Amino acid sequence: MLAKPLKKRIAKVFKPLTSSFNAEAQSAIIPIRHIKFDFEPEKIDPKFFMNAELASAYFASLSIFLTYGEDLVIDTARYHRDFITDPLLKQRVTSLIGQEAIHSKMHEEMNDAYLECDLPVKLFRFLAHYVFEYGFNRFPQPMKLSLMAGIEHFTAVLAEYMMHHEEIFFRSQDEKQRAIWMWHMLEESEHKDIAYDVFQELSNNYALRMAGFFPALITILILISAASLIVPFYRKPSNLVSWSYWKDVPRSISLIFGLKDGVYGSTLGHIFDYMRKDFHPNDHDTSAFLAYYKETLLNPINGVLTPYFVKEFTPAIRA
Repeated sequence: MLAKPLKKRIAKVFKPLTSSFNAEAQSAIIPIRHIKFDFEPEKIDPKFFMNAELASAYFASLSIFLTYGEDLVIDTARYHRDFITDPLLKQRVTSLIGQEAIHSKMHEEMNDAYLECDLPVKLFRFLAHYVFEYGFNRFPQPMKLSLMAGIEHFTAVLAEYMMHHEEIFFRSQDEKQRAIWMWHMLEESEHKDIAYDVFQELSNNYALRMAGFFPALITILILISAASLIVPFYRKPSNLVSWSYWKDVPRSISLIFGLKDGVYGSTLGHIFDYMRKDFHPNDHDTSAFLAYYKETLLNPINGVLTPYFVKEFTPAIRA
């Protein structure tokens, strides 16, 4: 007797909303840039982020886990691209796949350099493989589509934070870590709406969107943060009894989670804005930042990326 009313309620919760992809509001120009860094382990700065070892350990840990998330985004986007009928959105998905593929490749190369610097890369790769192979990668495709949109939301939040805080990249002399994170920041902001638009086009179900948001939140804010706690001791066991290390730990925590200027603490409003039913990534306009950073990074004379830039191309729009 209760089965039918319950089934109707569940169906109502998971009923798709009307798709709101607007082709006229999108830019077709999202290039795929080929970059080559050639990381040198001896030049890796373990305190790259604001001269704070534990906060820097978070970003090193994020880099390792990130490659698995990017591979999930690539596989999910490639699978769902075949179901998209809008030529512009399909072209943008191809750009997303291309950018994420090169992100994954470059971060893997930096992670190999981290390995030479005595960071727990093998351990974290094992843990990430286990989480993704026996967890996220076994989700049904609709849930993977939602998780893809959730992951891309967090990278967009991180990118916008970095755009607002350019100074964080210049506290260290490690030019290649600076370049990879600024390049990644730029491209995550460029394609921040694509995964979401694919979700809207093919599902646009609020309950399902929330179901993908929380695993992304738990992984990026909690699990990777917890994993990063061991990095300073793995790299340098004497940190266990180092007063200078422990004295700096509160500052590191504040840099990541502080409500005033922390990476995630100061962006909680942006993070949870995703829970609005009418949310869209472009509600957070970064167009002025994109124009500024394209000049800063890609200027052929003195751009931050110029020494590492190989080529770029834009996928064609096909009907």
